[in-house]
Amino acid sequence: MPAWGVAVHEPQDAIQDQPLMVGARAFTSRLLVGTGKFPSHAVMREALLASEAELVTVALRRVDLTRAGEGDVLDFVPEGMTLLPNTSGAVDADEAVRLARLGRAATGADLVKLEVTPDPRTLSPDPVETLRAAERLVGEGFVVLPYCSADPVLCRRLEEAGCATVMPLGAWIGSNRGLRTRDAIEVIVEQAGVPVVVDAGLGVPSDAAEAMEVGADAVLVNTAIAVAADPVTMARAFALATRAGRLGWLAGRGAVRATAEASSPLTGFLAASAPVDPRPAEPSGRSA
Repeated sequence: MPAWGVAVHEPQDAIQDQPLMVGARAFTSRLLVGTGKFPSHAVMREALLASEAELVTVALRRVDLTRAGEGDVLDFVPEGMTLLPNTSGAVDADEAVRLARLGRAATGADLVKLEVTPDPRTLSPDPVETLRAAERLVGEGFVVLPYCSADPVLCRRLEEAGCATVMPLGAWIGSNRGLRTRDAIEVIVEQAGVPVVVDAGLGVPSDAAEAMEVGADAVLVNTAIAVAADPVTMARAFALATRAGRLGWLAGRGAVRATAEASSPLTGFLAASAPVDPRPAEPSGRSA
């Protein structure tokens, strides 16, 4: 107990929230994390635990399915986390579908993070091939989470195709540049009937908070955590920022004003019950 005698309680989320729904699955955490770029598998594991994430994505190209139990990346994913295989590296719809099928056969997971990125310089998602792959994968019973550009029209088309979420980018993959697509994200959030997960480019915890404050349902972070000087502490910071941003969104922002408005009244400071005589007082002891 502090010296002034006030009891300190563990912080509680005062606003009750609904779970994040991805298809038929419910998740409490709204921070999704990746498994690439960490200095070691052991550090990755500790960071995943610190993030309190429940969904963790792994590139199928990085998984050696013949070495299960022999130190492969999957062996370091904490027990209880839901695996989200991704099709990173696919350059067209055919390759993305093939990777997704291999992932489901190997892991039994019907979840897939769809990535089709033919441009190695920007890793910008191909909108045409992404939509084609999404339509095919949904038809095959996959729960599809497509990485896409922050294009409201494309996001609507992906939702209409049956995707479980849309995942518009915040900035280029791995750039750590922050929420550069904020205006478009706000439009996507307004129109979406499925969860909006801001994916790629978030560099610091405040970027995650900003994305959540404008109404995103979740964020996915990999590089910003993995390349930090202390990945474990950064993962914890992103977990707290994601939660804070979500609470800020649920609480509801006050009106934005062009001019100042005092938080305390500017009148009635000295509300006196009787008028005050402005004349100086007579010196004490003066005769009448």
